[in-house]
Amino acid sequence: MAQSDFAADAHTAVYSEKKTMNDEHGKPRHFPVDDELPPAETTEEITLNAKNATEKEHSMTLMQGIRLYPKAIAWSMLISTCIAMEGYDVCLINNFYAFPQFNRKYGVYDAATASYQIPARWQAGLSNGANVGEMIGLMLNGWVSERFGYRYTVIGCLFCIVGFTAIFFTAQNVQTLLVAEILCGIPWGVFQTLTITYASEVCPVALRGYLTTYVNACWGLGQLIGIGVIRSMVGRTDEWAYRIPYSLQWMWPPFLIVGIFFAPESPWWLVRKNRLAEAQASLLRLTTPNPTSPFSAPETIAMMQHTTALETHLTSGTSYLDCFRGVDRRRTEIVCMCWAIQNLSGNAFSNYSTYFLEQAGVSTSNSYNFAMGQYAINIVGVVGAWSLMACGVGRRTLYLYGLCGLCLILVIMGFLGLVPATHKAEAGLATGSLMIVWALLYQLTVGTVCYSLVAELSTRRLQIKTVVLGRNLYIVVGIITSVLTPYMLNPTAWNWGNYTGFFWAGLCLGSLGYTYFRVPEPRGRTFAELDVLFERRVAARRFAGTEVDVFDGSVDAGVVGKGGDGVGDEKGWESRGR
Repeated sequence: MAQSDFAADAHTAVYSEKKTMNDEHGKPRHFPVDDELPPAETTEEITLNAKNATEKEHSMTLMQGIRLYPKAIAWSMLISTCIAMEGYDVCLINNFYAFPQFNRKYGVYDAATASYQIPARWQAGLSNGANVGEMIGLMLNGWVSERFGYRYTVIGCLFCIVGFTAIFFTAQNVQTLLVAEILCGIPWGVFQTLTITYASEVCPVALRGYLTTYVNACWGLGQLIGIGVIRSMVGRTDEWAYRIPYSLQWMWPPFLIVGIFFAPESPWWLVRKNRLAEAQASLLRLTTPNPTSPFSAPETIAMMQHTTALETHLTSGTSYLDCFRGVDRRRTEIVCMCWAIQNLSGNAFSNYSTYFLEQAGVSTSNSYNFAMGQYAINIVGVVGAWSLMACGVGRRTLYLYGLCGLCLILVIMGFLGLVPATHKAEAGLATGSLMIVWALLYQLTVGTVCYSLVAELSTRRLQIKTVVLGRNLYIVVGIITSVLTPYMLNPTAWNWGNYTGFFWAGLCLGSLGYTYFRVPEPRGRTFAELDVLFERRVAARRFAGTEVDVFDGSVDAGVVGKGGDGVGDEKGWESRGR
Protein backbone atom coordinates (compact mmCIF):
# COMPACT_ATOMS: atom_id res chain seq x y z
CA MET A 1 0.00 0.00 0.00
CA ALA A 2 1.80 3.15 -1.21
CA GLN A 3 1.90 6.09 1.20
CA SER A 4 3.56 9.51 0.79
CA ASP A 5 5.74 11.12 3.44
CA PHE A 6 4.64 13.95 5.69
CA ALA A 7 5.77 17.42 4.62
CA ALA A 8 8.10 17.53 7.63
CA ASP A 9 9.05 15.21 10.44
CA ALA A 10 7.66 17.66 12.98
CA HIS A 11 4.21 17.31 11.42
CA THR A 12 3.80 13.82 12.85
CA ALA A 13 4.33 14.94 16.43
CA VAL A 14 2.17 18.04 15.96
CA TYR A 15 -0.59 15.99 14.32
CA SER A 16 -0.83 13.58 17.21
CA GLU A 17 -0.57 16.35 19.81
CA LYS A 18 -3.33 18.46 18.29
CA LYS A 19 -5.72 15.57 17.90
CA THR A 20 -5.25 14.21 21.42
CA MET A 21 -6.06 17.40 23.32
CA ASN A 22 -9.77 18.22 23.63
CA ASP A 23 -12.89 17.91 21.52
CA GLU A 24 -15.43 20.65 20.80
CA HIS A 25 -16.98 20.06 24.22
CA GLY A 26 -13.69 20.34 26.07
CA LYS A 27 -13.44 16.62 26.85
CA PRO A 28 -10.10 14.81 26.44
CA ARG A 29 -9.67 13.00 23.15
CA HIS A 30 -7.11 10.27 22.54
CA PHE A 31 -7.67 9.72 18.82
CA PRO A 32 -7.92 11.72 15.57
CA VAL A 33 -11.16 13.57 14.86
CA ASP A 34 -11.84 11.55 11.72
CA ASP A 35 -11.01 8.25 13.47
CA GLU A 36 -8.49 7.39 10.78
CA LEU A 37 -4.76 6.90 10.64
CA PRO A 38 -2.65 9.95 9.74
CA PRO A 39 -2.66 10.40 5.96
CA ALA A 40 0.91 9.19 5.51
CA GLU A 41 3.80 7.71 7.46
CA THR A 42 7.32 6.71 6.60
CA THR A 43 9.07 3.64 7.93
CA GLU A 44 11.01 5.76 10.41
CA GLU A 45 7.81 7.35 11.72
CA ILE A 46 6.14 3.97 12.18
CA THR A 47 9.18 2.74 14.08
CA LEU A 48 9.21 5.83 16.29
CA ASN A 49 5.48 5.54 17.00
CA ALA A 50 5.86 1.84 17.73
CA LYS A 51 8.66 2.59 20.19
CA ASN A 52 6.53 5.20 21.95
CA ALA A 53 3.61 2.78 22.23
CA THR A 54 5.90 0.07 23.60
CA GLU A 55 7.27 2.41 26.26
CA LYS A 56 3.74 3.40 27.26
CA GLU A 57 2.69 -0.23 27.59
CA HIS A 58 5.71 -0.97 29.79
CA SER A 59 4.90 1.96 32.07
CA MET A 60 1.16 1.25 32.20
CA THR A 61 -0.05 0.01 35.59
CA LEU A 62 -2.88 -2.45 36.15
CA MET A 63 -5.32 0.29 37.21
CA GLN A 64 -4.36 2.48 34.26
CA GLY A 65 -5.03 -0.44 31.94
CA ILE A 66 -8.44 -1.05 33.53
CA ARG A 67 -9.39 2.63 33.17
CA LEU A 68 -8.20 2.80 29.57
CA TYR A 69 -9.51 -0.58 28.35
CA PRO A 70 -12.82 -1.18 30.23
CA LYS A 71 -14.65 -1.96 27.00
CA ALA A 72 -11.94 -4.39 25.90
CA ILE A 73 -12.31 -6.17 29.23
CA ALA A 74 -16.08 -6.42 28.79
CA TRP A 75 -15.91 -7.69 25.19
CA SER A 76 -13.19 -10.19 26.06
CA MET A 77 -15.20 -11.52 29.02
CA LEU A 78 -18.26 -11.89 26.80
CA ILE A 79 -16.45 -13.93 24.14
CA SER A 80 -14.62 -15.98 26.79
CA THR A 81 -18.00 -17.04 28.18
CA CYS A 82 -18.32 -19.35 25.15
CA ILE A 83 -15.88 -21.72 26.85
CA ALA A 84 -18.36 -22.15 29.72
CA MET A 85 -20.50 -24.26 27.37
CA GLU A 86 -17.70 -26.78 26.95
CA GLY A 87 -17.02 -26.85 30.69
CA TYR A 88 -20.73 -27.44 31.29
CA ASP A 89 -20.99 -30.42 28.96
CA VAL A 90 -17.68 -32.03 29.98
CA CYS A 91 -18.91 -31.79 33.57
CA LEU A 92 -22.22 -33.41 32.59
CA ILE A 93 -20.84 -36.44 30.81
CA ASN A 94 -18.10 -37.19 33.35
CA ASN A 95 -20.42 -36.82 36.34
CA PHE A 96 -23.37 -38.61 34.74
CA TYR A 97 -21.37 -41.83 35.20
CA ALA A 98 -22.23 -41.62 38.92
CA PHE A 99 -25.85 -40.64 38.21
CA PRO A 100 -28.24 -43.57 38.87
CA GLN A 101 -30.94 -42.37 36.46
CA PHE A 102 -28.47 -41.90 33.62
CA ASN A 103 -26.91 -45.32 34.23
CA ARG A 104 -30.30 -47.03 34.17
CA LYS A 105 -31.07 -45.50 30.77
CA TYR A 106 -27.73 -45.94 29.02
CA GLY A 107 -25.84 -48.50 31.14
CA VAL A 108 -25.92 -52.26 31.76
CA TYR A 109 -26.62 -54.17 34.95
CA ASP A 110 -23.54 -55.30 36.87
CA ALA A 111 -24.28 -58.28 39.15
CA ALA A 112 -21.06 -57.81 41.13
CA THR A 113 -22.07 -54.36 42.36
CA ALA A 114 -25.86 -54.91 42.02
CA SER A 115 -26.17 -51.63 40.11
CA TYR A 116 -26.29 -50.23 36.59
CA GLN A 117 -22.97 -49.04 35.17
CA ILE A 118 -21.86 -47.46 31.90
CA PRO A 119 -19.23 -49.95 30.65
CA ALA A 120 -15.67 -48.64 30.80
CA ARG A 121 -15.34 -48.85 27.00
CA TRP A 122 -18.36 -46.56 26.52
CA GLN A 123 -17.21 -44.17 29.23
CA ALA A 124 -13.97 -43.83 27.32
CA GLY A 125 -15.85 -43.60 24.01
CA LEU A 126 -18.17 -40.81 25.12
CA SER A 127 -15.35 -38.73 26.58
CA ASN A 128 -13.18 -39.30 23.52
CA GLY A 129 -16.05 -38.49 21.17
CA ALA A 130 -15.95 -34.87 22.30
CA ASN A 131 -12.16 -34.92 22.01
CA VAL A 132 -12.29 -36.16 18.41
CA GLY A 133 -14.79 -33.46 17.49
CA GLU A 134 -12.64 -30.82 19.17
CA MET A 135 -9.60 -31.90 17.18
CA ILE A 136 -11.58 -31.45 13.96
CA GLY A 137 -12.80 -28.03 15.11
CA LEU A 138 -9.33 -26.95 16.14
CA MET A 139 -7.78 -27.76 12.78
CA LEU A 140 -10.61 -26.06 10.88
CA ASN A 141 -10.28 -22.99 13.07
CA GLY A 142 -6.68 -22.50 12.00
CA TRP A 143 -7.94 -21.60 8.53
CA VAL A 144 -11.50 -20.36 9.07
CA SER A 145 -10.78 -17.71 11.70
CA GLU A 146 -7.88 -16.25 9.71
CA ARG A 147 -10.11 -16.11 6.63
CA PHE A 148 -13.35 -14.73 8.10
CA GLY A 149 -12.25 -13.12 11.37
CA TYR A 150 -12.82 -14.06 14.98
CA ARG A 151 -16.34 -12.70 15.46
CA TYR A 152 -18.05 -14.39 12.52
CA THR A 153 -16.31 -17.68 13.25
CA VAL A 154 -17.59 -17.72 16.84
CA ILE A 155 -21.12 -16.74 15.79
CA GLY A 156 -21.25 -19.54 13.22
CA CYS A 157 -20.15 -22.06 15.84
CA LEU A 158 -22.85 -20.88 18.25
CA PHE A 159 -25.51 -21.59 15.64
CA CYS A 160 -24.06 -25.11 15.26
CA ILE A 161 -24.33 -25.65 19.03
CA VAL A 162 -28.05 -24.85 18.89
CA GLY A 163 -28.66 -27.63 16.38
CA PHE A 164 -26.34 -30.25 17.87
CA THR A 165 -27.83 -29.89 21.37
CA ALA A 166 -31.08 -31.32 20.01
CA ILE A 167 -29.28 -34.64 19.46
CA PHE A 168 -28.31 -34.76 23.15
CA PHE A 169 -31.86 -33.97 24.20
CA THR A 170 -33.50 -36.69 22.09
CA ALA A 171 -30.84 -39.44 22.40
CA GLN A 172 -32.35 -42.88 23.08
CA ASN A 173 -29.13 -44.86 23.31
CA VAL A 174 -25.47 -44.42 24.09
CA GLN A 175 -24.54 -44.51 20.39
CA THR A 176 -26.59 -41.37 19.72
CA LEU A 177 -24.92 -39.66 22.66
CA LEU A 178 -21.57 -40.43 21.05
CA VAL A 179 -22.65 -38.76 17.78
CA ALA A 180 -23.76 -35.68 19.70
CA GLU A 181 -20.45 -35.51 21.57
CA ILE A 182 -18.47 -35.64 18.31
CA LEU A 183 -20.55 -32.96 16.58
CA CYS A 184 -20.62 -30.58 19.56
CA GLY A 185 -16.88 -31.05 19.94
CA ILE A 186 -16.28 -29.26 16.61
CA PRO A 187 -17.49 -25.79 17.76
CA TRP A 188 -16.02 -26.39 21.23
CA GLY A 189 -12.62 -26.84 19.59
CA VAL A 190 -13.00 -23.44 17.93
CA PHE A 191 -13.91 -21.79 21.23
CA GLN A 192 -10.82 -23.24 22.93
CA THR A 193 -8.46 -21.22 20.75
CA LEU A 194 -10.39 -18.12 19.69
CA THR A 195 -11.35 -17.10 23.23
CA ILE A 196 -7.70 -17.08 24.31
CA THR A 197 -6.46 -15.42 21.13
CA TYR A 198 -9.06 -12.66 21.23
CA ALA A 199 -8.34 -11.95 24.90
CA SER A 200 -4.60 -11.62 24.25
CA GLU A 201 -5.05 -9.30 21.25
CA VAL A 202 -7.51 -6.72 22.56
CA CYS A 203 -5.62 -5.70 25.71
CA PRO A 204 -2.23 -4.23 26.68
CA VAL A 205 0.57 -6.09 28.46
CA ALA A 206 -0.72 -4.97 31.87
CA LEU A 207 -4.04 -6.82 31.35
CA ARG A 208 -2.95 -9.71 29.17
CA GLY A 209 -2.34 -12.22 31.95
CA TYR A 210 -5.68 -11.51 33.58
CA LEU A 211 -7.94 -11.64 30.52
CA THR A 212 -6.33 -14.77 29.08
CA THR A 213 -6.62 -16.61 32.40
CA TYR A 214 -10.24 -15.49 32.77
CA VAL A 215 -10.98 -18.13 30.14
CA ASN A 216 -10.22 -20.72 32.81
CA ALA A 217 -12.69 -19.05 35.18
CA CYS A 218 -15.36 -19.47 32.50
CA TRP A 219 -14.47 -23.14 32.23
CA GLY A 220 -14.93 -23.45 36.01
CA LEU A 221 -18.21 -21.51 35.82
CA GLY A 222 -19.60 -23.96 33.29
CA GLN A 223 -18.54 -26.91 35.42
CA LEU A 224 -20.06 -25.39 38.57
CA ILE A 225 -23.39 -24.77 36.84
CA GLY A 226 -23.31 -28.29 35.43
CA ILE A 227 -22.64 -30.03 38.74
CA GLY A 228 -25.25 -27.83 40.44
CA VAL A 229 -27.86 -28.84 37.89
CA ILE A 230 -27.02 -32.53 38.27
CA ARG A 231 -27.10 -32.24 42.07
CA SER A 232 -30.58 -30.71 41.88
CA MET A 233 -31.76 -33.65 39.72
CA VAL A 234 -30.61 -36.44 42.05
CA GLY A 235 -34.09 -36.72 43.61
CA ARG A 236 -35.82 -37.28 40.25
CA THR A 237 -36.38 -40.82 39.03
CA ASP A 238 -37.66 -40.14 35.49
CA GLU A 239 -35.87 -39.42 32.21
CA TRP A 240 -36.04 -35.66 32.81
CA ALA A 241 -33.34 -36.10 35.46
CA TYR A 242 -30.78 -36.12 32.62
CA ARG A 243 -32.74 -34.49 29.79
CA ILE A 244 -33.19 -31.21 31.67
CA PRO A 245 -29.41 -30.77 32.15
CA TYR A 246 -28.89 -31.39 28.43
CA SER A 247 -31.66 -28.96 27.43
CA LEU A 248 -30.10 -26.18 29.51
CA GLN A 249 -27.28 -26.03 26.96
CA TRP A 250 -29.70 -23.97 24.86
CA MET A 251 -29.55 -21.15 27.41
CA TRP A 252 -26.10 -19.93 26.26
CA PRO A 253 -26.17 -19.26 22.46
CA PRO A 254 -28.97 -16.65 22.08
CA PHE A 255 -27.36 -14.11 24.40
CA LEU A 256 -23.85 -14.78 23.12
CA ILE A 257 -24.81 -14.50 19.43
CA VAL A 258 -26.40 -11.08 19.92
CA GLY A 259 -23.55 -9.77 22.08
CA ILE A 260 -20.71 -11.01 19.87
CA PHE A 261 -22.38 -9.61 16.74
CA PHE A 262 -21.76 -6.11 18.13
CA ALA A 263 -18.24 -6.86 19.42
CA PRO A 264 -15.23 -5.20 17.72
CA GLU A 265 -12.89 -7.38 15.67
CA SER A 266 -9.35 -8.00 16.89
CA PRO A 267 -7.17 -5.05 15.74
CA TRP A 268 -4.19 -7.42 15.39
CA TRP A 269 -6.14 -9.55 12.91
CA LEU A 270 -7.12 -6.44 10.95
CA VAL A 271 -3.50 -5.22 10.85
CA ARG A 272 -2.39 -8.61 9.53
CA LYS A 273 -5.02 -8.17 6.80
CA ASN A 274 -3.64 -4.67 6.08
CA ARG A 275 -6.99 -3.07 7.01
CA LEU A 276 -5.36 -0.31 9.06
CA ALA A 277 -8.27 2.14 9.22
CA GLU A 278 -10.58 -0.62 10.43
CA ALA A 279 -7.94 -1.74 12.92
CA GLN A 280 -7.79 1.74 14.43
CA ALA A 281 -11.59 2.00 14.52
CA SER A 282 -11.70 -1.33 16.34
CA LEU A 283 -9.01 -0.19 18.78
CA LEU A 284 -10.98 2.97 19.54
CA ARG A 285 -14.05 0.86 20.37
CA LEU A 286 -11.94 -1.10 22.83
CA THR A 287 -10.65 1.95 24.72
CA THR A 288 -12.03 4.85 26.71
CA PRO A 289 -10.33 8.27 26.86
CA ASN A 290 -8.60 8.76 30.20
CA PRO A 291 -6.26 11.65 31.06
CA THR A 292 -4.33 9.52 33.57
CA SER A 293 -3.50 6.83 30.99
CA PRO A 294 -1.25 8.07 28.14
CA PHE A 295 -2.48 6.51 24.91
CA SER A 296 -2.31 7.12 21.17
CA ALA A 297 -4.28 4.94 18.80
CA PRO A 298 -1.97 5.61 15.80
CA GLU A 299 1.08 4.73 17.91
CA THR A 300 -0.53 1.48 19.08
CA ILE A 301 -1.42 0.55 15.50
CA ALA A 302 2.18 1.34 14.52
CA MET A 303 3.38 -1.04 17.24
CA MET A 304 1.18 -3.76 15.75
CA GLN A 305 2.58 -3.01 12.29
CA HIS A 306 6.14 -3.14 13.59
CA THR A 307 5.55 -6.45 15.40
CA THR A 308 3.88 -7.93 12.31
CA ALA A 309 6.83 -6.84 10.20
CA LEU A 310 9.29 -8.29 12.70
CA GLU A 311 7.47 -11.63 12.67
CA THR A 312 7.27 -11.56 8.87
CA HIS A 313 11.03 -11.17 8.86
CA LEU A 314 11.52 -14.03 11.35
CA THR A 315 8.82 -16.37 10.02
CA SER A 316 8.78 -17.73 6.49
CA GLY A 317 5.01 -18.27 6.25
CA THR A 318 1.75 -18.79 8.10
CA SER A 319 0.94 -22.46 7.49
CA TYR A 320 0.85 -25.26 10.05
CA LEU A 321 4.23 -26.46 8.76
CA ASP A 322 5.75 -23.07 9.55
CA CYS A 323 5.02 -23.71 13.23
CA PHE A 324 7.77 -26.37 13.08
CA ARG A 325 10.36 -24.34 11.18
CA GLY A 326 13.21 -22.31 12.60
CA VAL A 327 12.72 -20.58 15.92
CA ASP A 328 8.97 -21.23 15.86
CA ARG A 329 9.63 -24.93 16.42
CA ARG A 330 10.75 -24.20 19.98
CA ARG A 331 7.74 -21.97 20.61
CA THR A 332 5.34 -24.60 19.28
CA GLU A 333 6.95 -27.27 21.45
CA ILE A 334 6.60 -25.16 24.61
CA VAL A 335 2.98 -24.22 23.88
CA CYS A 336 2.11 -27.86 23.18
CA MET A 337 3.74 -29.08 26.38
CA CYS A 338 2.13 -26.36 28.51
CA TRP A 339 -1.24 -27.64 27.32
CA ALA A 340 -0.28 -31.30 27.77
CA ILE A 341 0.96 -30.72 31.33
CA GLN A 342 -2.56 -29.76 32.33
CA ASN A 343 -3.64 -33.35 31.71
CA LEU A 344 -0.38 -34.98 32.76
CA SER A 345 -0.49 -33.31 36.17
CA GLY A 346 -3.70 -35.13 37.12
CA ASN A 347 -6.47 -32.99 35.67
CA ALA A 348 -8.01 -35.94 33.84
CA PHE A 349 -8.12 -37.76 37.19
CA SER A 350 -9.95 -34.87 38.85
CA ASN A 351 -12.56 -34.75 36.07
CA TYR A 352 -13.83 -38.09 37.36
CA SER A 353 -13.98 -36.81 40.93
CA THR A 354 -17.64 -37.69 41.56
CA TYR A 355 -17.31 -41.19 40.12
CA PHE A 356 -14.01 -41.72 41.95
CA LEU A 357 -15.44 -40.64 45.32
CA GLU A 358 -18.48 -42.87 44.86
CA GLN A 359 -16.21 -45.86 44.23
CA ALA A 360 -14.16 -44.82 47.29
CA GLY A 361 -17.23 -45.24 49.52
CA VAL A 362 -18.76 -41.75 49.54
CA SER A 363 -22.54 -41.53 49.01
CA THR A 364 -23.91 -40.19 45.72
CA SER A 365 -25.20 -36.96 47.25
CA ASN A 366 -21.96 -36.32 49.15
CA SER A 367 -19.96 -37.09 46.00
CA TYR A 368 -21.77 -34.30 44.18
CA ASN A 369 -21.39 -32.00 47.19
CA PHE A 370 -17.61 -32.53 47.07
CA ALA A 371 -17.64 -31.95 43.31
CA MET A 372 -19.56 -28.68 43.73
CA GLY A 373 -16.97 -27.56 46.26
CA GLN A 374 -14.21 -28.52 43.84
CA TYR A 375 -15.69 -26.58 40.93
CA ALA A 376 -16.46 -23.54 43.10
CA ILE A 377 -12.85 -23.56 44.22
CA ASN A 378 -11.83 -23.60 40.56
CA ILE A 379 -13.23 -20.08 40.19
CA VAL A 380 -11.74 -18.96 43.52
CA GLY A 381 -8.39 -20.32 42.34
CA VAL A 382 -8.44 -18.11 39.24
CA VAL A 383 -9.00 -15.02 41.39
CA GLY A 384 -6.18 -16.20 43.65
CA ALA A 385 -3.89 -16.58 40.63
CA TRP A 386 -4.73 -13.01 39.61
CA SER A 387 -3.72 -11.84 43.09
CA LEU A 388 -0.40 -13.67 42.86
CA MET A 389 0.30 -12.21 39.42
CA ALA A 390 -0.60 -8.74 40.70
CA CYS A 391 1.99 -9.21 43.46
CA GLY A 392 4.65 -9.83 40.80
CA VAL A 393 4.79 -13.63 40.81
CA GLY A 394 5.73 -14.86 37.33
CA ARG A 395 3.97 -17.46 35.20
CA ARG A 396 6.99 -19.79 35.23
CA THR A 397 7.26 -19.59 39.02
CA LEU A 398 3.58 -20.43 39.48
CA TYR A 399 3.92 -23.38 37.13
CA LEU A 400 6.98 -24.78 38.93
CA TYR A 401 5.76 -24.50 42.50
CA GLY A 402 2.26 -25.57 41.51
CA LEU A 403 3.52 -28.84 40.01
CA CYS A 404 5.55 -29.51 43.18
CA GLY A 405 2.45 -29.20 45.34
CA LEU A 406 0.23 -31.22 43.00
CA CYS A 407 2.73 -34.07 42.93
CA LEU A 408 2.87 -34.20 46.74
CA ILE A 409 -0.93 -34.29 47.11
CA LEU A 410 -1.25 -37.10 44.55
CA VAL A 411 1.31 -39.17 46.46
CA ILE A 412 -0.67 -38.72 49.70
CA MET A 413 -3.88 -39.72 47.92
CA GLY A 414 -2.14 -42.87 46.73
CA PHE A 415 -1.10 -43.83 50.24
CA LEU A 416 -4.71 -43.46 51.42
CA GLY A 417 -5.37 -46.58 49.38
CA LEU A 418 -3.56 -48.53 52.10
CA VAL A 419 -6.29 -47.72 54.65
CA PRO A 420 -8.13 -50.94 55.74
CA ALA A 421 -11.54 -51.66 54.23
CA THR A 422 -13.16 -51.17 57.65
CA HIS A 423 -12.31 -47.47 57.38
CA LYS A 424 -13.15 -47.07 53.71
CA ALA A 425 -15.70 -44.32 54.36
CA GLU A 426 -13.21 -42.24 56.36
CA ALA A 427 -10.54 -42.72 53.71
CA GLY A 428 -13.05 -41.66 51.06
CA LEU A 429 -13.85 -38.43 52.90
CA ALA A 430 -10.14 -37.74 53.38
CA THR A 431 -9.61 -38.34 49.67
CA GLY A 432 -12.45 -35.96 48.83
CA SER A 433 -10.93 -33.27 51.03
CA LEU A 434 -7.53 -33.73 49.36
CA MET A 435 -9.13 -33.47 45.92
CA ILE A 436 -10.55 -30.09 46.89
CA VAL A 437 -7.11 -28.94 48.08
CA TRP A 438 -5.62 -30.33 44.85
CA ALA A 439 -8.23 -28.44 42.79
CA LEU A 440 -7.46 -25.17 44.59
CA LEU A 441 -3.71 -25.50 44.05
CA TYR A 442 -4.22 -26.56 40.44
CA GLN A 443 -6.35 -23.52 39.68
CA LEU A 444 -3.96 -21.20 41.51
CA THR A 445 -1.14 -22.36 39.27
CA VAL A 446 -1.14 -24.80 36.35
CA GLY A 447 -4.84 -24.73 35.48
CA THR A 448 -5.00 -20.95 35.21
CA VAL A 449 -1.50 -19.86 34.17
CA CYS A 450 -1.47 -22.23 31.18
CA TYR A 451 -3.94 -20.00 29.33
CA SER A 452 -1.64 -17.02 29.72
CA LEU A 453 1.47 -18.93 28.67
CA VAL A 454 0.03 -20.37 25.47
CA ALA A 455 -1.35 -16.96 24.45
CA GLU A 456 1.94 -15.13 25.07
CA LEU A 457 4.60 -17.59 23.88
CA SER A 458 3.40 -17.95 20.27
CA THR A 459 3.91 -15.38 17.51
CA ARG A 460 0.98 -13.18 16.41
CA ARG A 461 1.07 -14.43 12.83
CA LEU A 462 1.07 -18.08 13.88
CA GLN A 463 -0.73 -17.78 17.20
CA ILE A 464 -4.00 -19.46 16.30
CA LYS A 465 -2.26 -22.34 14.54
CA THR A 466 0.27 -22.74 17.39
CA VAL A 467 -2.47 -22.76 20.02
CA VAL A 468 -4.44 -25.20 17.83
CA LEU A 469 -1.49 -27.60 17.75
CA GLY A 470 -0.99 -27.24 21.49
CA ARG A 471 -4.63 -27.85 22.26
CA ASN A 472 -4.61 -30.84 19.92
CA LEU A 473 -1.77 -32.38 21.95
CA TYR A 474 -3.79 -31.62 25.08
CA ILE A 475 -6.69 -33.54 23.54
CA VAL A 476 -4.49 -36.46 22.41
CA VAL A 477 -3.13 -36.78 25.94
CA GLY A 478 -6.70 -36.39 27.19
CA ILE A 479 -7.87 -39.22 24.94
CA ILE A 480 -5.20 -41.52 26.30
CA THR A 481 -5.91 -40.58 29.90
CA SER A 482 -9.69 -40.75 29.44
CA VAL A 483 -9.25 -44.28 28.11
CA LEU A 484 -7.07 -45.30 31.05
CA THR A 485 -8.88 -43.49 33.88
CA PRO A 486 -12.22 -45.36 33.68
CA TYR A 487 -10.33 -48.67 33.76
CA MET A 488 -8.32 -47.49 36.76
CA LEU A 489 -11.44 -46.51 38.71
CA ASN A 490 -14.16 -48.85 37.44
CA PRO A 491 -14.81 -51.74 39.87
CA THR A 492 -15.51 -54.01 36.90
CA ALA A 493 -12.08 -53.26 35.36
CA TRP A 494 -8.71 -52.62 37.06
CA ASN A 495 -10.23 -51.13 40.23
CA TRP A 496 -7.07 -49.29 41.35
CA GLY A 497 -8.95 -46.84 43.56
CA ASN A 498 -6.64 -44.51 45.46
CA TYR A 499 -3.54 -46.15 44.02
CA THR A 500 -4.30 -44.20 40.85
CA GLY A 501 -2.72 -41.24 42.66
CA PHE A 502 0.74 -42.84 42.34
CA PHE A 503 0.36 -43.06 38.56
CA TRP A 504 -0.48 -39.37 38.21
CA ALA A 505 2.21 -38.34 40.70
CA GLY A 506 4.85 -39.90 38.43
CA LEU A 507 3.59 -38.01 35.37
CA CYS A 508 3.40 -34.82 37.41
CA LEU A 509 7.04 -35.21 38.44
CA GLY A 510 8.11 -35.53 34.79
CA SER A 511 6.12 -32.39 33.95
CA LEU A 512 7.99 -30.53 36.70
CA GLY A 513 11.33 -31.40 35.14
CA TYR A 514 10.23 -30.22 31.70
CA THR A 515 8.92 -26.92 33.06
CA TYR A 516 12.18 -26.16 34.84
CA PHE A 517 14.33 -26.57 31.74
CA ARG A 518 12.04 -25.43 28.90
CA VAL A 519 9.26 -23.02 29.95
CA PRO A 520 10.37 -19.33 29.91
CA GLU A 521 8.95 -16.32 31.75
CA PRO A 522 6.89 -13.98 29.48
CA ARG A 523 5.62 -11.59 32.19
CA GLY A 524 5.95 -7.92 31.30
CA ARG A 525 7.19 -8.56 27.75
CA THR A 526 5.61 -7.19 24.59
CA PHE A 527 5.04 -9.60 21.74
CA ALA A 528 7.94 -8.09 19.79
CA GLU A 529 10.32 -8.53 22.75
CA LEU A 530 9.34 -12.18 23.04
CA ASP A 531 10.00 -12.60 19.31
CA VAL A 532 13.55 -11.31 19.73
CA LEU A 533 14.25 -13.39 22.85
CA PHE A 534 13.26 -16.56 21.01
CA GLU A 535 15.20 -15.50 17.91
CA ARG A 536 18.32 -15.09 20.05
CA ARG A 537 17.68 -18.53 21.59
CA VAL A 538 17.84 -17.26 25.15
CA ALA A 539 17.59 -20.13 27.67
CA ALA A 540 14.25 -20.45 29.47
CA ARG A 541 15.82 -19.84 32.88
CA ARG A 542 17.33 -16.53 31.68
CA PHE A 543 14.29 -15.02 29.94
CA ALA A 544 13.22 -12.87 32.89
CA GLY A 545 16.62 -11.23 33.40
CA THR A 546 17.63 -10.68 29.78
CA GLU A 547 17.36 -7.10 28.49
CA VAL A 548 16.26 -6.60 24.90
CA ASP A 549 15.51 -3.56 22.76
CA VAL A 550 13.47 -4.39 19.67
CA PHE A 551 14.21 -0.95 18.23
CA ASP A 552 18.01 -1.06 18.36
CA GLY A 553 20.01 -1.11 15.12
CA SER A 554 20.75 -4.84 15.13
CA VAL A 555 17.08 -5.72 15.27
CA ASP A 556 15.34 -2.91 13.46
CA ALA A 557 17.59 -2.42 10.44
CA GLY A 558 16.90 -5.88 9.09
CA VAL A 559 13.19 -5.63 9.64
CA VAL A 560 11.86 -2.32 8.43
CA GLY A 561 14.70 -1.03 6.31
CA LYS A 562 15.29 2.65 5.63
CA GLY A 563 12.36 4.70 4.44
CA GLY A 564 10.50 4.05 1.24
CA ASP A 565 6.88 3.47 0.48
CA GLY A 566 4.77 0.46 1.17
CA VAL A 567 5.18 0.63 4.93
CA GLY A 568 1.65 -0.51 5.49
CA ASP A 569 1.98 -3.38 3.06
CA GLU A 570 3.07 -6.69 4.55
CA LYS A 571 4.80 -7.76 1.34
CA GLY A 572 6.72 -4.49 1.21
CA TRP A 573 7.97 -5.02 4.76
CA GLU A 574 8.86 -8.59 4.03
CA SER A 575 10.88 -7.73 0.94
CA ARG A 576 12.97 -5.28 2.92
CA GLY A 577 13.46 -7.69 5.79
CA ARG A 578 14.87 -10.60 3.81
